[in-house]
Amino acid sequence: MMDKELLAGRVEEVLRQAGFSTSDRCYLRPRSFDLAARRGDMLLLLKILSNIDGLNEQTALEVRRLAKHLFASPLLVGEKTRDQFLERGAVYFRYGIPTLSLPTLADCIIEEELPLVYAAHGGLYVRIDGLKMRQLRLERGISLGALASELGVSRRTISKYETESMDTSVDVALRIEEIFEEELIQPVNPFAKGSVDDARSQVTDNILRLLLEIGFEVVPASQAPFNAITRDEDLVVLTGVSKFSQSMLKKARLMSSLSAVARTKAAVIVDGESKLECIEETALIKKSELETIDEPCEFEDLVMEKQNK
Repeated sequence: MMDKELLAGRVEEVLRQAGFSTSDRCYLRPRSFDLAARRGDMLLLLKILSNIDGLNEQTALEVRRLAKHLFASPLLVGEKTRDQFLERGAVYFRYGIPTLSLPTLADCIIEEELPLVYAAHGGLYVRIDGLKMRQLRLERGISLGALASELGVSRRTISKYETESMDTSVDVALRIEEIFEEELIQPVNPFAKGSVDDARSQVTDNILRLLLEIGFEVVPASQAPFNAITRDEDLVVLTGVSKFSQSMLKKARLMSSLSAVARTKAAVIVDGESKLECIEETALIKKSELETIDEPCEFEDLVMEKQNK
């Protein structure tokens, strides 16, 4: 099994081959995700773990929440779960995050071949196109009972395939395709933007609360290279809060790389004095400057002004 660093390097290589631009790897701890990658309108927030069981529920929730507010798709890339290697061509899920092996990722983004199979409790499953199956069955005059008997399942199960798009085992799905001589298995899109129960996290930091008072929505992050996503209708800002220090400079550089890929702004609110106006594309805004701002547009103007100095 590859160690995480080697696996991350391979993931970056596959992404670049597929035409994605990638951010710097998140080297600061704690880190809910490791990498941002973009191709056109597709933005991915990637977590990379050799053993996918290492992703806990709290971290997964943060990745999903950040992805939602950055209009991105969360994705976990790994090699194993428990004592089994991930199957090529199958999508797994870990706390709601689609999970792929490296070869499956390459198939999806280089070969443009989406997986047909997903893993759930008890094995591997596929989704049948129920409407198409019903249409073919009626056209060919096959009764529910006859098809059920042929497949060794109940009439109720056939009805559920047709009306509720109930998932089935790979063996049954292949047998159905054989009977109708048509493709009925629907691919699984691991890049679909998932929903997340976005109960508002309490904003406890006094500096972030200033942004709330200005009129921004503030989404706190506890395990990211930034402290929050600050946004309104027209603006999304990766936002850090820190005193001026060497570690703050590192964070600002990483935020700059992430914001370039995510197509957002980046700003660190400096608690105290700052010797600089900007680090790469990350604006450094003193808390005293923030306290003079009343409207989101003024904050945006200040970020732009700092970036252009």
